[in-house]
Amino acid sequence: MTARSGTIYLVGAGPGDPGLITVRGRQILESADVVVHDRLISCRLLECVRAEARLEDVGKMPGRKSRSQEQINELLINLARDGRSVCRLKGGDPFVFGRGGEEMLAAQTAGVPIEVIPGVTSAIAAPTAVGVPVTHRGCSSSFTIVTGHDSPSTKSGGVEWDRIAQVPGTIVILMGVANLGFICDALIQAGRSASEPAQVVESATFPEQRTVVGTLGTIANLVRDSDISNPATTVIGPVVTTLKTDLEL
Repeated sequence: MTARSGTIYLVGAGPGDPGLITVRGRQILESADVVVHDRLISCRLLECVRAEARLEDVGKMPGRKSRSQEQINELLINLARDGRSVCRLKGGDPFVFGRGGEEMLAAQTAGVPIEVIPGVTSAIAAPTAVGVPVTHRGCSSSFTIVTGHDSPSTKSGGVEWDRIAQVPGTIVILMGVANLGFICDALIQAGRSASEPAQVVESATFPEQRTVVGTLGTIANLVRDSDISNPATTVIGPVVTTLKTDLEL
């Protein structure tokens, strides 16, 4: 099925590897008139775009002037109102810390047709890529996904790390490298064990994927010494080591 003119498609590109986009997502990408994409999208995915299609890079990068979310919303709406099919290509899943919800609401308010194409979120794909399940029978029956952008030292609120620490199961933190030391300290102070296994995966499913394994008490220093940077996913909990132990039995 090709993309319809005058429609916005929020497409989840998956965690990185271009082969991990959904079939429907690729169909929209290949037939769209305009592709409005983020910074972390694989360049190989953009090779699927029609030669006559327009590309708009709206990715945000530190130190580089970028469009505000309001400007991105306006761009999407105006392109669709011009009768174009618009593929809004976003890393992972559009609704997992991707601000896809804001773009959907803006389109709905403007009366512009919009369809959401789910994607594979890195919150699950990154651990999976290094052999770590976010749940495992007898080990973890739940997992919590949380943004790492909010430092625990921020007084304005955001993530309540003391409450997160009390939730049983696996903790998955997205984009938390800069604040990882603060986050780990906050979780330990709130009752999580400093010896709890932890793992950070950088650029999951890309060829340059790297990973560091440690504990809640050591992982921040290990990441710093390894020069790991975003995009990165942090996994905290027994699942980091339990499956490896099971396989060895």
